[in-house]
Amino acid sequence: MSNFAKIRPIGRRRDGRPIYPIKGGAPTLTEQRDEIAALLADESYDGDINELLQRADTVAAAIEQANQRDARLRALRAAQLPAGDPPPQPGQRQQPGLQPDDQGQQHPVTAAEAFVRSAALAHFRANGAVGKFSVEHRDAPTGTVTTTNGVPTVPQRVPGQIPANPDFPLLIANLLDRQTSTNNTLEYVRDISGPVAGSGTWNKAAVVAEGAMKPQSGPFAWETITTSLKTVAHWVPITRQAADDDGQMMGYINGRLTYGLEYQLDRQILTGNGTTQMQGILTTPGIGAYQPGVGNTDAKLITVRKAKTQGELALYPPDAIVMNPLDWQDIELDTDANGQFRVITSVTDSGAPMRIWGLIVVTSVAMAAGTALLGGYRMGATLWERQGITILMSDSHADLFLANTLVILAERRANVAVHTPAAFTKVTFAAAT
Repeated sequence: MSNFAKIRPIGRRRDGRPIYPIKGGAPTLTEQRDEIAALLADESYDGDINELLQRADTVAAAIEQANQRDARLRALRAAQLPAGDPPPQPGQRQQPGLQPDDQGQQHPVTAAEAFVRSAALAHFRANGAVGKFSVEHRDAPTGTVTTTNGVPTVPQRVPGQIPANPDFPLLIANLLDRQTSTNNTLEYVRDISGPVAGSGTWNKAAVVAEGAMKPQSGPFAWETITTSLKTVAHWVPITRQAADDDGQMMGYINGRLTYGLEYQLDRQILTGNGTTQMQGILTTPGIGAYQPGVGNTDAKLITVRKAKTQGELALYPPDAIVMNPLDWQDIELDTDANGQFRVITSVTDSGAPMRIWGLIVVTSVAMAAGTALLGGYRMGATLWERQGITILMSDSHADLFLANTLVILAERRANVAVHTPAAFTKVTFAAAT
């Protein structure tokens, strides 16, 4: 007889029908397990053994699922949030900066998020917002260039404050190899030999007979460059009330301070004078130059292609070109005699990566109209960073303490080592006719 028949009722209804522990008298998983185990152990069992085995598998799977559910429940109840992540109140959204980004990256992912989540800011607020403190955030080199990389977060509009107005995607710094410096003094070797294929001196490697002298390549010319890392900084005032609002403060840091540093960094990479400023590529002696000959009216599209060939002949294949937005506009809108565009672009997707002749195109108003900088950026220069973006806050500037106003300052230290000038070519387009 089945063990199901042995289940005892725990009471009776008014009409006399029994009440079982499980609704409808269904046995528990434990009771089902015990009954099937007894039948499997019964050597005289003459029922359908295949059906019994299927029941055994079903009950075992159900018990395993129940065990896993119980284990997950106990683990969830035992889990502890990190000290920097206070649990949100019911119905309240998480504080800004506490969420992962759209790609699931670990937070914080920006200087603003690192700042608002820092223990230093919590201590500053706990002590009545008196004194000053700083928080450093270093960006990891991305190595990937897209037309949306580096576009700043638009801050909340606050009366009396003018939000930042970016004029171009911040991409030039991402074209370079990026390294971390451990010293404020930067010393590197610059190749000034400028080897050219076919010169007969750069590479004399050859098949050598046994016992014969091996050829010497070169000569090469080098110079040691010693410079220092330069500090780029600026600050903005912020009211104490706005500083107590993480959302507003992140708007200031992302929308004005961080973007301002990146904006200036891109310009320094191109045109820094190398003395009181960073070393700009365009001001480095030894870079190549290409300009159509007198009377040559090549279209800008053709000029870029010929300049690319010059870079390849110098044995430094270019990978990107930086040009003024007006020049890129002329290239995109260039048409043939039939009115057909020579460059195929998608006017419906402004976020698509810009390329020409296989080169990444970066537009920047820092590049003078009528010129462009083509080069093997990762091969030719390195951006050395001693200090990531550091955010400081203080109430001790001038008379702002009396005005219930704080100061947020952002700074970074970096410089560019243009160690292979021959990897770059300054392009000058033919004058419009």
